[in-house]
Amino acid sequence: MNALDGNAIAGSLLDVFGAEMTTATGVCGSCGTSAPVAEFEVYLRAPGAVARCRSCRSVLMVLVTIRGLTCVDLRGLAALGLAPTSGG
Repeated sequence: MNALDGNAIAGSLLDVFGAEMTTATGVCGSCGTSAPVAEFEVYLRAPGAVARCRSCRSVLMVLVTIRGLTCVDLRGLAALGLAPTSGG
């Protein structure tokens, strides 16, 4: 199974969070590696999308869409946050 990058789930994350999330920083709950969501390893051939840490391969998030409702499991993340934007 070929891994894609986190941009493969950009649309689903936008639908769920209402914001561009590929630039958000995620922290792996297993190894502590910090990386943008766009750099996660994503697999789409499961019954949903699975995002894994590139360092330790732990599951960071799972997205499953059932009857038009997308459910997101973020248990593999210790933190997920957007960088603050500067006001002008």
